[in-house]
Amino acid sequence: MAIRATLRRYHVWLGWLVGIPMLFWTVSGLMMVAKPIEEVRGTDLLRPLAPVVSTADVILPIIDGRSLKSMRLESRADGPRWVLEFADGATRLADARTGSLLPALSAADAAREIASRYTGKASIVATRRVDPRHPPLEFRRDTPAWQVEMSDDTHFFVDAGNGDVIARRTGWWRVYDFFWGLHIMDLQGREETSNPWVVTFGALATVMALLAIVLLPMTGRRRRPKQA
Repeated sequence: MAIRATLRRYHVWLGWLVGIPMLFWTVSGLMMVAKPIEEVRGTDLLRPLAPVVSTADVILPIIDGRSLKSMRLESRADGPRWVLEFADGATRLADARTGSLLPALSAADAAREIASRYTGKASIVATRRVDPRHPPLEFRRDTPAWQVEMSDDTHFFVDAGNGDVIARRTGWWRVYDFFWGLHIMDLQGREETSNPWVVTFGALATVMALLAIVLLPMTGRRRRPKQA
């Protein structure tokens, strides 16, 4: 009886201690499955890049002796472009008709790339440069980019070097991201899944569950006293 009472007391105190985190885990998990992940990510908001129709007039890019890591030919808003990635990590576009390297994308270039592929009903309201040293929380990359903001609060991030759309953030994505941070108990960075808070409370919740399993067979029905 004394052992059962002690274990029950520990179980109750652990329940009070981890009750709130367990509620957060349950609510955040529910919110993260409330919408299909494709809708959250906005995967249908941009058409795939159109194939390059003809390569008859294509000229190889002029890279001036720079070491090239990869190269691909794509159809962009302003025509066929070579998408180049150099060995030092830099990215650029080259005009496939002349082979010349193009400068980094401007705000108008980034907006044009989005407008040429956008399938939704919203309109572009602003295009902002992203500082790679201080990227917004929803982007979390140290890549030079443009943020193209739509009137429905969807944000597209376009690589300033090669024009790739490297991130798309819908309103629901930001809701999902907040609850993901709550789920892993990292609202500041929302990436550290093994931080001390979630590990500690996860361990305590495990101990509480084990105590419940131990207490279950010890908690039987009390026998009624025999009548005289």
